[in-house]
Amino acid sequence: MTAPTLDIHLSDDDLTAALRSDARLGLTANPKWLPPKWFYDARGSELFERITELPEYYPTRTERALLERVVGEIARAAQAEVLVELGAGSAAKTRLLLTALTTHAPLKTYVPQDVSAAALRAAADAVAAEFPGLAVHGVVSDFTDTLHNLPRGGRRMIAFLGGTIGNLVPDERAEFLTSIRDVLEPGEQLLLGAGLVIDPAVLVPAYDDAAGITAEFNRNVLHVLNSRLDADFAPEKFRHIAIWDSAHEWIEMRLEATEDMTVTVRALDLTVRFARGEQMRTEISAKFLIEGLSAELTIAGFGTEHVWTDPDDRFALVLARRR
Repeated sequence: MTAPTLDIHLSDDDLTAALRSDARLGLTANPKWLPPKWFYDARGSELFERITELPEYYPTRTERALLERVVGEIARAAQAEVLVELGAGSAAKTRLLLTALTTHAPLKTYVPQDVSAAALRAAADAVAAEFPGLAVHGVVSDFTDTLHNLPRGGRRMIAFLGGTIGNLVPDERAEFLTSIRDVLEPGEQLLLGAGLVIDPAVLVPAYDDAAGITAEFNRNVLHVLNSRLDADFAPEKFRHIAIWDSAHEWIEMRLEATEDMTVTVRALDLTVRFARGEQMRTEISAKFLIEGLSAELTIAGFGTEHVWTDPDDRFALVLARRR
């Protein structure tokens, strides 16, 4: 087994600087907002794992079941020599792809990307042990602005799974998809996982579960600001809200102040006031129609080759080729 390599393009100082910038921008905006990527410290990651096991939260298990069913077709269609996974995390679902791509395709290299060097090293070591003939080349970076750091060479397929594309507003999606197009060579591919527009009666509870785990996950962004930026938020004084915005076709998660309060963010020398009932957006999760997603890919410079959906049309895997 060849030891994995790790390229580090994002340091803890870089992450702190990004958090400071995002917090200042979002907390001084009207209305206030915070980006969802700051949910994920160790506690946030653990809470999200618990969310994926909840009966209401269908996206993770639906995508996995779909991937299990069609992964052989994906591998035969892609014939990738290099699999790049954005936001790899623990690379749990990726093992399905790796198994299929080493069986049905000439896969030689796996390139997991994530912001956490520790998590990425653990995932890379585990994959290298499980697939001893595979070269593993990890990249520590932020996929939204450092795609140019991905290694080149070989016929690549970039995988972006989990429906994370839905966390980007339309302008951000357009910029992101175009940036992926720019780092791929003509003929190379993108495998995209995306949640589909479904009945809000099923969709909303997935983001507002009866056990309150998603509410704790939502409030965790305030714990992150407290620990990383020396803020004095009282997370228990914010109420979790999840609504379906039919005009934008996305779920919007918010935190609502249950009383008037003043918060100090000492690391930013910033005082933030919340009125009772004031809401702060913490996440959007856009859902798609197949024709709309294909149109966005076309504008970005991709041709849609295959679309697979689950039996209930709740989730889609789209294989697109860079033109």
